[in-house]
Amino acid sequence: MKAKAEFSSVFFRWLNYIALALFAAATVFPFINIIATSFSGSRAISGGEVFLWPVDFNLDAYRNLFDDGQLVVAMKNTVFITVAGTAFNMLFTVLCAYPLSKSRLRGRNAILMAVLFTMLFGGGMIPHFLLINALGLVNTYWALWLPALISVYNMFVMKSFFEGLPEEVEESAAIDGANELTILWRIILPLSMPVIAALTLFYAVGWWNSYMNVLIYIQSTDKMSLMVRLYQMIEMVSPELLKSGEGVGQISITPEGIRAASIVFSITPILCVYPFLQKHFVKGVMLGSVKG
Repeated sequence: MKAKAEFSSVFFRWLNYIALALFAAATVFPFINIIATSFSGSRAISGGEVFLWPVDFNLDAYRNLFDDGQLVVAMKNTVFITVAGTAFNMLFTVLCAYPLSKSRLRGRNAILMAVLFTMLFGGGMIPHFLLINALGLVNTYWALWLPALISVYNMFVMKSFFEGLPEEVEESAAIDGANELTILWRIILPLSMPVIAALTLFYAVGWWNSYMNVLIYIQSTDKMSLMVRLYQMIEMVSPELLKSGEGVGQISITPEGIRAASIVFSITPILCVYPFLQKHFVKGVMLGSVKG
């Protein structure tokens, strides 16, 4: 009986390993294929010969992306939008979540209901644009940052995390003479690094991939984000132009190669940051959600 139970346990464990390996392969394979495509020649891409490694290795697709220098400007704009937007998000999310995590706050339930209402109902795109236009924010980055200062979902995750911290820590700091801001800055935030890291990654990825709001509110080409600029470049590289060699400096490339190089270029910075935050990512979200 014991031997049968051990066999079942081992069989189930190996079954889990195989299933997870298959899921991991299904997730990683498209990304590896895109990287291989971005470094492959047009003949191999058109013939469907690219699988897990580059065929006819060349960097023409990347050279085309950087040819006019506008991609570098778009990258700088995206970094600025992401860093400033994430900083604003974290500042206002903390300042909103901390007082709402305290039961002694007067009108707490009414404020929570008002905040929750904004999560369920919205005015729509046209009223939103009219409001931004009336405020004179069109073609400025404030049109992106101000309407998105707080994500209600992320605020509730942080609020739940704050509620799980022991009140005795705050009470002992208050007895020593610390005010609310000192307690928040010196006590609460150092204890909340996992959820701060997780929400920072959420916000940063959102800003990095922002596309529609930039397309609507930013009109100057000098302020375009990377995603919008990449889309415009891909649209400009038509198959006819590539076939004739016009407009791309007589370079032998394909639309698939340009798209693959654009994807690799756009996600590489986030992939470089993610490993440093990954250990906090799961822990922070789980703590914030379970204790809610």
